[in-house]
Amino acid sequence: MAKIRIGLAGCGFVSELHMYAYKRVYGQDVEVRAVVARGDHVLEFARRHQIPTAYRSFRDLIADRELDVIDICTPPNLHAAMIVEAMQAGKHVICEKPFAGYFGRDDDKAPIGKHVSKALMYARVLEEMESTRAAIEKTGRLFMYAEDWIYAPAVTKTVEILRATKDKILFMKGEESHSGSHAAHAAQWAMTGGGSLIRMGCHPLSAVLYLKQVEAKARHETISVASVTCDVGNVAACLGPDERGVIKSNPVDVEDWGTLTATFSDGTKATIFSGDMIAGGVRNLIETYTSGGALFANITPNTHMMSYQTSEEKLASVYITEKVDRKTGWQYVCLEEEWTRGYLQEIQDFMECVATGREPLANLALAFETIKVNYAGYWAAEEGHRVNL
Repeated sequence: MAKIRIGLAGCGFVSELHMYAYKRVYGQDVEVRAVVARGDHVLEFARRHQIPTAYRSFRDLIADRELDVIDICTPPNLHAAMIVEAMQAGKHVICEKPFAGYFGRDDDKAPIGKHVSKALMYARVLEEMESTRAAIEKTGRLFMYAEDWIYAPAVTKTVEILRATKDKILFMKGEESHSGSHAAHAAQWAMTGGGSLIRMGCHPLSAVLYLKQVEAKARHETISVASVTCDVGNVAACLGPDERGVIKSNPVDVEDWGTLTATFSDGTKATIFSGDMIAGGVRNLIETYTSGGALFANITPNTHMMSYQTSEEKLASVYITEKVDRKTGWQYVCLEEEWTRGYLQEIQDFMECVATGREPLANLALAFETIKVNYAGYWAAEEGHRVNL
C-alpha cells in the first residue's frame, strides 16, 4: 500500500481538527509530511504534531515532490488561487469552505461590503468559479471539498433513511449560529467574502443541497435550485459596548444575521438561518420534513450528555463544547466532537478517494452550487426580490 503524503496549508483551528482526523485514518497509510504558514507559530505546530518540514511559502509547499495532497486550511480569500496552483503542480487538493467568494478588486471602493453591488459580486464570483472549475478539470487531479456536515453521523443517517423510504422532501430548515467569531478578519467582506450567511450558513446550505440530490437519485428525478430569496442584517448594531456581553461579533461591512430560502425545481423549499448573536454554544441543526415523516439532525447541541456544575475553577481543564461562555449551570456536553461533526469521516473518505481515484461525497459540484446559491441570496437581499437561477 502506497503512503499518502499530505502537505497542510495553514495551522489554525481547522488545521488542528484535520490533524486529529489524519491520525485516526484506518485502512490507508497516511502521513502529514509538511505544513506552511507565514508566522513563527508554524514551527510550534510542526513540532507538536511531529511534522518533518515547515515551510513559509505556499509555492515551496506545492513544489515539494514528496507530497501527494495539499490540504488548504487558509483564510477564504486565498482559496481559489491556492486550489489552482496546487492542482496545476500535480497535487490532489482538499479545501476548506468556502470554495470561492468575492473579496474585492483594485478599483473597488472600501469597505466593499457596503459599496460593491451584490449583483456584480454574483456575476464575478460565477465567472471566477467557472474559471477555477475548468482549471481543476484540466489537471485530472481530485478536488475534495471539506464540508464536514455531509459526513456528520446525524446527516448520514438522514441519508440512509431517505434512500430507504424514497419519500419526497417537502421542506428543510438548517442553521449554524453562535455568539460570533473572535477572528478580526470575520468582520471584513474583503477577507471572508460575506458575513454569517457564508461563514456559517454555508454548512447547512451544502447539507440541504446534498440531501435534495440524495432524494432525486433515490426517486430517479432531476432536481435543481430554481430561485432564491434572502434577508440579511446587523441586528446587534443597536447594542452599546456595555450591552454586548457574550456577543463577540463586531462587523465592519458584513451581516451578523441572515436567512435564505431556496425554492427547488419541484416546488419544495429549504430555509437556512445563520447568526453571530446566538448565545449558548454552536447550533448545528437540520430538520427534514418529508411526505412520510420528519428527521431532526441535532449535530450540536445534542443530549448525548448533559451536565449541571457549579464551579468554573474546577472545570478549567475540561472541554464542554465550542463557543460556550461558561461551563457551569446546565450544559450540553459534546462527546467526540470531531466524530459528531463529521471531521473524522470526511478525512477518511478523502484518503480512500486518493487511494482509489473515486469521487468524494463532498465534491466540486457541491462546492460550486453552495457558493452560487449563497451569492444569489446576497443579491436577492440587497435588491429585495427573488433571484431566479
